[in-house]
Amino acid sequence: MKIMILYASYGDGHLQAARAIGEAIEDRGLGEPILVDLLAEAHPWINAMTRHVYMKSYSLVPGLYGWLYDRTKPMKHDSVFANWLHSFGRDRLRRILLRQRPDAVIHTFPLLAMPALKKRIGLRIPICTVVTDFDLHRRWVHPDIDRYYVPTDDMKHELQALGIPERRVCVSGIPIKRGFRTASADPAARERYGFRVGSPVVLVMAGAQAAAAAVRAMISPLLGYPDLTVAVVCGRNEALAAALPETAGEACASGRLRVFGYVERMHELMALSACIVTKPGGVTLAESLSVGLPIFAYQPVPGQERNNARYLAGKSVARLIHGPEQLAREIAALLHDPVLLTQHRVRARKLQYKDAAETVALDFCSSLLIMERTSVQL
Repeated sequence: MKIMILYASYGDGHLQAARAIGEAIEDRGLGEPILVDLLAEAHPWINAMTRHVYMKSYSLVPGLYGWLYDRTKPMKHDSVFANWLHSFGRDRLRRILLRQRPDAVIHTFPLLAMPALKKRIGLRIPICTVVTDFDLHRRWVHPDIDRYYVPTDDMKHELQALGIPERRVCVSGIPIKRGFRTASADPAARERYGFRVGSPVVLVMAGAQAAAAAVRAMISPLLGYPDLTVAVVCGRNEALAAALPETAGEACASGRLRVFGYVERMHELMALSACIVTKPGGVTLAESLSVGLPIFAYQPVPGQERNNARYLAGKSVARLIHGPEQLAREIAALLHDPVLLTQHRVRARKLQYKDAAETVALDFCSSLLIMERTSVQL
């Protein structure tokens, strides 16, 4: 079978989820995954421009982005605005579908060109949506989606309240890389990453848009605790990765600060850490939960990330942090209290779905095989 997976490159999470599902399909021999960045293929200029505006809105006008997110959150699938959003890439997708002839389509981003297009060109193939946030925006919801894969039971109930039949919703978790399924704290990996023995590691996900001054201000109070090791992941932010060691040379020399660029084997780094400080994107949160990490959502911007953080804070597995001093104080209090750490891991275990990608692949592809056999019999 050919399974087309549609994603978008607004942040890394949607692509990571698409890749995880594709890997699970291949690993199980269920078919051939075809990954398509729909907006980038259909409208490269619009894709580049909107990605730039999207990233800048986070740092320059986060309130505006949050206002737009909240105002459009209850929109219906047949509203003028929803129809306009879902029209992007439709013509390009039509050509791809006619060329590739996939047996099914999976969405990991709420650009739902498929439902209307399927009717227009007479395609009879199943389509599903994999929600990659802990907060449900109505952009993800369309009555002609055959199957929904969601991160929590609460979201399943939300969809049912919107009229989606229970049989069409599967609580799978958010798909993450296969390495998280067996991640464990390996002493050899600890030595390879240069972490001090016996020192709890505070993992800081700085991100591509982080400024050196802001990151220094955030980690400075943490470096005041000599028993802690602060590991900062800068991703592809080369300027940040170069600037931090220059301004914190003593902390780097003593091993209290470790600075990394892009980390491919993030499951190893998370498994070695005692907690994580991060932007609350859905995939990063799912990865953190999979290894039982206490989550500190640092100054989450309005929109899906703040709502993600609020949801997990309501489950007592994340804490919303508004400033550096609060961050250092709360991390120190948690890491020096073994009882609190144990309680956290117990709560996190209830939200762990390490096999989410496999669940999506097996459940959806199995339903395709059943439909195919039924069709042959008829």
